[in-house]
Amino acid sequence: MSKNTPSLAEAALKYHAEPSPGKIATAITKSCETQSELSLAYTPGVAEPVRAIVNDPLNAYKYTGKGNLVAVITDGSAVLGLGNVGALASKPVMEGKAVLFKRFADIDVMDIEVDADTPEEFIDTVRRIAPTFGGINLEDIGAPACFEIEHTLSQQLDIPVFHDDQHGTAIIIAAGLLNAIEIAGKNIETAHIVCLGAGAAGIAAMRMLKSLGARRIYLLDRKGVVYHGRDGVNQYKYEFSRESSRRSVADAMKGADIFVGVSGPDLITAEMLKSMADNPIVFALSNPDPEIDPALAHATRDDLIMATGRSDYPNQVNNVLGFPFIFRGALDVRATCINTAMKIAAVKALAALTHEPVPAEVLKAYGKETIEFGKDYFIPKPFDPRLKEVVSTAVAQAAIDTGVARTK
Repeated sequence: MSKNTPSLAEAALKYHAEPSPGKIATAITKSCETQSELSLAYTPGVAEPVRAIVNDPLNAYKYTGKGNLVAVITDGSAVLGLGNVGALASKPVMEGKAVLFKRFADIDVMDIEVDADTPEEFIDTVRRIAPTFGGINLEDIGAPACFEIEHTLSQQLDIPVFHDDQHGTAIIIAAGLLNAIEIAGKNIETAHIVCLGAGAAGIAAMRMLKSLGARRIYLLDRKGVVYHGRDGVNQYKYEFSRESSRRSVADAMKGADIFVGVSGPDLITAEMLKSMADNPIVFALSNPDPEIDPALAHATRDDLIMATGRSDYPNQVNNVLGFPFIFRGALDVRATCINTAMKIAAVKALAALTHEPVPAEVLKAYGKETIEFGKDYFIPKPFDPRLKEVVSTAVAQAAIDTGVARTK
């Protein structure tokens, strides 16, 4: 890099500071240029939609922006790879999430950073402000508090509450694995699955795979395999506790069909990869440095089927494939929640999309002459314009079918 070329840090700071600070702003959606329009926008005309909402609270979806407004809310306790940076320092990330919602699904977002010392304080704050929004995206909240927070808010509120670090990641992993399993000629019900990482993403991903039929799951945290009788296992990890003599990562990997890593860099060795079954499926999702370097992995196994969390390798597990369109579908039918059926609908829609011919604009965006379903393409590309219609429609239909939609 020359002296005149700005570093990534310099470029990022300049991007966020100029020409105006931050990445999002509000916009007026109605003309307000005359005295008559002003009287409609505010007093006295604004009293009419107020009365209409008093008569029927669902009129808020008709007369306000509630139905296209999502709150992206955090306590800053688990921000990207930076850890517990606190509420204020998390704001650039929450604004970034708002950009993705708007760019990919035309959903308006208000980012909210909550300075809360306990899950109870956080829950109370979110519950009190919830009437403003059509949905709530919980973001970057550490485990295990995130499980309690999402569950409690989902029980208390009549709008979708979705922790993307859990379910968004799980949905993309599951969609990719369904296709990878097909390519490998394996069966999810009999596949030996190893998950390294027992935080929000790992627990949610394994729950999703169980709902799709997985039975042989080995969950590992920093202490190794979660097995019956092990001390210090919380209730969320205990869901995946099993009777086993396997203890270490190396033990769990022997004969494994599938590895899912949501942990840290360079935790899987070439020897561990060699010990896996034929046509091993490896989702090494630690970012930016995967659990095993893709070059090493491919040099070790020529029958490997692999995905990472990085954009510079094939098959990127990227949450932007899911959350904008899941919320789009939920908002469009005024869903009261995002339930398991809606999540599975998103999984199957994403998995099916890669079997369809890839549009010319996607080929152009990625500089490819052809992209076909196979080892190098079993997860959709983030800039595929079909995602909005395909995933949103599937989610909306599942909401209708399961009775959680308030309009068709």
